[in-house]
Amino acid sequence: MTTENNLSENEEKKISNEVSQEEISDNNVSQHEASQDDDTEQHDEHIDTDITLTDALKEMEKIINTPNAGENFKKFNQLKEKASHYIHDEVEDKKHEYVEGGNAPENFSYEHPSQAKFSALVNIFKEKHDAYQKSQEEEQKKNLEHRQNIIERLKNLYTNSEPGTNLFKSIREIKEDWSTAGQVAKSEFKILNNNYFHHLNQFYQMLDLNKEFLEQEYNHNLEKRQHIIARAKELENEPVIQKALNELQYLHKLWKEEAEPVAEEFREKTWEEFKEISNKIHERKAELSVAIEAEQNANLEKKNQIIAEIKKLSEPAENPNHNYWQNAIKKVEDLRSEFLKTGSVPRKLSNQNWNEFKTTLRGFNTTKNTYYKSLKGSQQTNLEEKLKLIQTAKDNQNNEEWDIAVPLFKKLQEDWKKIGHVPKSMTNKIWDEFRDACNAFFNNFREKSNTSTDNWKENYKNKKALLEELKTVTNEEGSIEKIEAIKTAWNNIGKVPRDKISINSEFNKALREKLKLNKINELELKEDGLSENQLTDKARKIKSQISELESEIVKLENNLSFFKNPSRDNILLKDTFDSIDEKKTHLETLKQNLHNIIAGE
Repeated sequence: MTTENNLSENEEKKISNEVSQEEISDNNVSQHEASQDDDTEQHDEHIDTDITLTDALKEMEKIINTPNAGENFKKFNQLKEKASHYIHDEVEDKKHEYVEGGNAPENFSYEHPSQAKFSALVNIFKEKHDAYQKSQEEEQKKNLEHRQNIIERLKNLYTNSEPGTNLFKSIREIKEDWSTAGQVAKSEFKILNNNYFHHLNQFYQMLDLNKEFLEQEYNHNLEKRQHIIARAKELENEPVIQKALNELQYLHKLWKEEAEPVAEEFREKTWEEFKEISNKIHERKAELSVAIEAEQNANLEKKNQIIAEIKKLSEPAENPNHNYWQNAIKKVEDLRSEFLKTGSVPRKLSNQNWNEFKTTLRGFNTTKNTYYKSLKGSQQTNLEEKLKLIQTAKDNQNNEEWDIAVPLFKKLQEDWKKIGHVPKSMTNKIWDEFRDACNAFFNNFREKSNTSTDNWKENYKNKKALLEELKTVTNEEGSIEKIEAIKTAWNNIGKVPRDKISINSEFNKALREKLKLNKINELELKEDGLSENQLTDKARKIKSQISELESEIVKLENNLSFFKNPSRDNILLKDTFDSIDEKKTHLETLKQNLHNIIAGE
């Protein structure tokens, strides 16, 4: 048996070769790791460009809801930059449209719908990242102390080991413990790692190695190498190239830390075999680059086709009308979403492609806005024409020269239908004015034509009694049915004397108060005795309110979608769920009433 001071010359040579071989392995691992980092960076960039604003915000939210959110700093930052880029571009588009409309740039003000959520996600992640960094520092400090203790155990193993110590078992435990010990700060790692391998080499050089122990160590490490080589061979056929490269990096780490040393006759042979397989796998990186390049070129072609389609929509062959532009707006929005969902393009063409897309979108918006500016001018002219008809109707609503007035009002109604659209904000207002003037005339005409059959004084007496009865209604059970009965009775009573007509206003005022007290909308009342005009008017109002309720429900449900797993159990969302239920109940009632009117029930 050799001792610490009299190792044979042959064994010293073996150990020297073993150490130099380990250094060769170390260098090759470094080269593979550096290459692997490049591959990973390219792969991440390729994925990151493949995302819309909505998906980016969802991914950011998903990250901050993970237990260790702070460790995903790089991915979160990439998503943050992407989302910020989209928001900035869309705000710039709005500003461009605003200025194109003839407004001063300094007066522009616009809050992007996703800005609040974006800012909240960024702030929450910052807090989680700061907490993660602090915990990492504490963890690395513990790991540093643990690794230093491992080195001390290794040092003691070859300097102060007790008689009967199972060296094979002890060195295995130390190496296993070292491979599973956690990360330390980068500033500490190099010195710490060198120190560990220094003492590991000292163990093999200075410890009294008997032949049995040496063979055990060599055989164990050779099995490790053979397992690593076998797995590396399987990776040659791994269809996902990136996965093969990632695992190869891990195998090199195992080789360095757990498969050294082996008998001299196997050292060069096993290393060359492993190195040759590694080189073959790394040659497949070219396949990955080719695949990415082909995909990016296909994406470029698809994005260029989208740009061409938007340009085509911006330049219609014939004079476009309102319907054309409404359809075009929807198509462009779909094309825009498709463009953003399409993956990355070659980097050298990325900015050019993006700028061309934004320029084309702005060109479409400019052409569309120009059309609606001209349309706004014609709508203003139409508005002026309809206002003239309203004034004529008001001037003649009390005209009792029936031979002249009746044909006049029929012509006013025909002319109204012939005049085109007016600004949307004025549509309902001017229609109500025109309709009221026409109704006032024709009601007067019917009243005067039927004076011989109408007992106006008796009608007034009956209406007065109904008004007094309405005033006594409370909000107790059955009150709504009472209101419906009173309203139906009122509808079936004829006209009242002209000097008593104010009773209608009194009744409507009292009715509004009782409806408010009982928390019911007038349009929800079941009532009979309405004239054809009254039924038409009520149906129009119900349709308008149905449309408003549906919009409000969609808006509230969209607001809920911003929360992860929205539930009625969440106290912050309870009022929103209750509001949606209330509006849906109201909506169903209105739909049923509208159905009854249309069906004549």
